[in-house]
Amino acid sequence: MAREESAGAPLSLGALDQMVGIGEVDTVIVAFADMQGRLVGKRVSARLFVDEVAAHGAECCNYLLAVDVEMNTVAGYAMSSWETGYGDMVMTPDLFTLRLVPWLPATALVIADLAWADGSPVAVAPRAVLRRQLDRLAERGLTADLATELEFMVFDEPYRQAWAAGYRGLTPASDYNIDYAVLASSRMEPLLRDIRQGMQGAGLQFEAVKGECNRGQQEIGFRYDEALITCDNHTIYKNGAKEIADQHGKSLTFMAKYDEREGNSCHIHLSLRGPDGSAFFDRDRPNGMSGIFCSFVAGLLATLPELTLFHAPNINSYKRFADGSFAPTAIAWGLDNRTCALRVVGHGRNIRVECRVPGGDVNPYLAVAALIAGGLYGVEQGLEAPEPYPGNAYGATGVERLPATLAEAAALFEGSTLARQAFGDDVVAHYLNNARVEVAAFNATVTDWERMRGFERL
Repeated sequence: MAREESAGAPLSLGALDQMVGIGEVDTVIVAFADMQGRLVGKRVSARLFVDEVAAHGAECCNYLLAVDVEMNTVAGYAMSSWETGYGDMVMTPDLFTLRLVPWLPATALVIADLAWADGSPVAVAPRAVLRRQLDRLAERGLTADLATELEFMVFDEPYRQAWAAGYRGLTPASDYNIDYAVLASSRMEPLLRDIRQGMQGAGLQFEAVKGECNRGQQEIGFRYDEALITCDNHTIYKNGAKEIADQHGKSLTFMAKYDEREGNSCHIHLSLRGPDGSAFFDRDRPNGMSGIFCSFVAGLLATLPELTLFHAPNINSYKRFADGSFAPTAIAWGLDNRTCALRVVGHGRNIRVECRVPGGDVNPYLAVAALIAGGLYGVEQGLEAPEPYPGNAYGATGVERLPATLAEAAALFEGSTLARQAFGDDVVAHYLNNARVEVAAFNATVTDWERMRGFERL
């Protein structure tokens, strides 16, 4: 069920009604995140939205949760197929997410939950997968606070030109490593400022922007919020940043590994809050880490291999896991240690765990669901975390490594009892099928790398 409209909503339905009446808004985008984390949905008349859609929802084809990246219909999904006729789902607007979209004229946007015609939720929808884990936290009187740190690379060519070039030979918006560099980043400031201001107008709280290691690479940070709100904002920001870049005649990518240099990460900062404040902080324990915190971290360490599929969902995701790249390879945790998969940061009531596994291609709803499921496993089993890793985890011995390929991660996910208990067999089967479709498509593709090595010389 969607949350009630509240005073905390970026835009109330009453305010939207007034704006529609005077012609300030004429279009509302009703959308949700698909399996790949992309916004999909439809644009509806703003008047129709206020009068009907807000209360009753809007239909969309159920194949939107059963296609590959190319939007091809593929076999293997229980919920959607030619045999079942590709029927409809209902997009039920969550009015708490209603907001203006400043970079599109006279347009508002709302995130929707998905339901079947009888009102039952579509369990495999990413937002529903996360809601299930948030409900488990709520049963314990806990709330998850969250921030995501998305990196992207900017190119001087617009998207359609980049497409026509096969995404080869593109011009990065800087010529060298620009980590924290102000001068080179200033060349991108007109675009970056429009992204920041656009997101502010859409209800996100901008904090800071900085250059990153790769050419043309940037990270824009936004303030933490409750987990579902942050994941909604993440999805809106990722879509909006691309739209704004397109308006500037540029393109940007969040893909995990564009080239052989540093990839695009999406570090996820997570903390738990109880009725009395932070559940992760205990001033009487070493480093202020509560018992729940230590068990939560232990659960993450124990379950990361089998739940990596939700952190790294694509073939390309695994090319980011390289020693010495600031992307993790070892399943270890450390205190402010960027060589580990899990990094503990913050002090006092701000203490939190940063998961460094996801790349910029991650679906945030699924990754956060995996973090909560893994952490709760540690809490429920009373697991104890090992001592934090003090040195370079890239060279650690006797420490388990992250899966090296999508196929390996899918096999671990398939055999995971925890995944089935936490998410349900239907969710496991659905996302396994997605992984198998991607692996099969990649294995059937002849790449430029193969042609370069084999055309003449083999």
